[in-house]
Amino acid sequence: MSPLTSIHWFRKGLRIHDNPALMSALEKNDGDFYQLRPVFILDSYYWKHRRIGSNRWRFMHQSLENLDENLRKIGSRLYVLEGVPEEVFTELFKKWNVKRLTFEVDIEPYPQKRDAAVTKLAKKHGVEVITSTSHTIYNPEAVIAKNLGKTPLTMQKWISVAESMPAPPRPVEAPVSVPTAARAPLDEGKYLLPSLEKLGVDHSTMGPCLYPGGETEALRRMEEHLKKTEYICKFEKPNTSPNSLKPSTTVLSPYFRFGCLSSRLFYYKLKEVITGRPHSKPPVSLMGQMYWREFYYTVAAATPKFDQMVDNPVCAQVPWDNNPEYLEAWAHGRTGYPFIDAIMRQLRQEGWIHHLARHAVACFLTRGDLWQSWEEGQKVFEELLLDQDWSLNAGNWMWLSASAFFHQFHRVYSPVVFGKKTDKLGDYIRKYVPEVKKFPPEYIYEPWEAPMSVQKTAGCVVGTDYPRRIVKHEEVYKKNIARMSAAYKSTKEMKASPDKSQKRPSDGGESSTKKKPKSKSIKDYVKK
Repeated sequence: MSPLTSIHWFRKGLRIHDNPALMSALEKNDGDFYQLRPVFILDSYYWKHRRIGSNRWRFMHQSLENLDENLRKIGSRLYVLEGVPEEVFTELFKKWNVKRLTFEVDIEPYPQKRDAAVTKLAKKHGVEVITSTSHTIYNPEAVIAKNLGKTPLTMQKWISVAESMPAPPRPVEAPVSVPTAARAPLDEGKYLLPSLEKLGVDHSTMGPCLYPGGETEALRRMEEHLKKTEYICKFEKPNTSPNSLKPSTTVLSPYFRFGCLSSRLFYYKLKEVITGRPHSKPPVSLMGQMYWREFYYTVAAATPKFDQMVDNPVCAQVPWDNNPEYLEAWAHGRTGYPFIDAIMRQLRQEGWIHHLARHAVACFLTRGDLWQSWEEGQKVFEELLLDQDWSLNAGNWMWLSASAFFHQFHRVYSPVVFGKKTDKLGDYIRKYVPEVKKFPPEYIYEPWEAPMSVQKTAGCVVGTDYPRRIVKHEEVYKKNIARMSAAYKSTKEMKASPDKSQKRPSDGGESSTKKKPKSKSIKDYVKK
């Protein structure tokens, strides 16, 4: 019989530092070690139901490659398999004589169902299951319990609850070396990570690799920013530039999303830097940015249908329009507003945009100008963002569309004025919207205002070389404020009459019922 085995199942936590579930996999049982096999499953069911652009595929692939490198340094490796997890584990439990399975807790709906099914299967096979909460600083369930079982629905309330709790667990050290008795056969040539080509990822749609994936890069990037003591202490979210040519923030978010960097490690590192020094405070501080992540995870963990409008108890019911042409123009940076188009093109090319830039384009798509559903914007961000995170993506889109959390819907981002505050000359626009790069500064944000002689001199005639603006902001935003006011009133009346069934107030399309597909290879799903 083969030796007893302990599997650590990597999903989001693609790191070996501060990975308590991994450390549990290495614990002795009755004085003896199990052989460790760290596993990552290319879950065909999961990928079929997620929109994943080529830039994020590359980031995840690099993260898995780096994880394998770091595991090999301590005497192990990453075993990569494909398929539906229940089916994969049914085979592995027998083949490897598995007695222990460890993994990090995930609060998303599909992972919850998947993990419950795998846990049930493990018990059937006599496999011990150990889970740990380490993707967030605080355990969302503990925060809600501390708030007497109620979900804190404002950032201020979340902070007051979290800061009244005991200090979060300290990050655990990375294993220095896997004990000899716990080293499983490396099975060289087997269980390898497929190349991006074999996965069917289209290289032609990738932009420049500005933010390489992986734990090693995450730790390097963190340490680089921690040295900037003054920057960290003075950081205030509203005072960073959404259109600087180099990021004015840390760009650590993709590394938190994939768990290449521990949020708890960064939390305590930040505490070390700011303690004893004057510093900005949450929610605008750098610590506050971590708290926003925690806030959305907490609300998402306890809110059904968090990523949709209908049947979502925290979301206002808004009769959004359904205009595919508007959505297509917005998603590909062809709205006729250079500032908006520059942001969306940067996103499509590089996979990352500043959080205030996200505010601008989200407001433009929804309540500000185009009156399209935040769910549609959420889908585009899900595909294109390196740091796309289910909880944060849905939460931020509800916030920016004034559907939940933020209710001052009369405050609308101008697609012209907002960008000028930090980039009067329009250098950001010139980089990402080259059609208008020769316009003088006074027209770079509003090329439609330029005389025809100026347009011809710039080599860009509006309506021929660059789109006419899709709507007139100065007219539509006023109408949309009135529409939001009416939607709020309707939602209030709906909540006052709970016996009425909640229906989608527009023809934006009902959520489809997802049936479990037959098992397929991951490559069947990645091609667009």
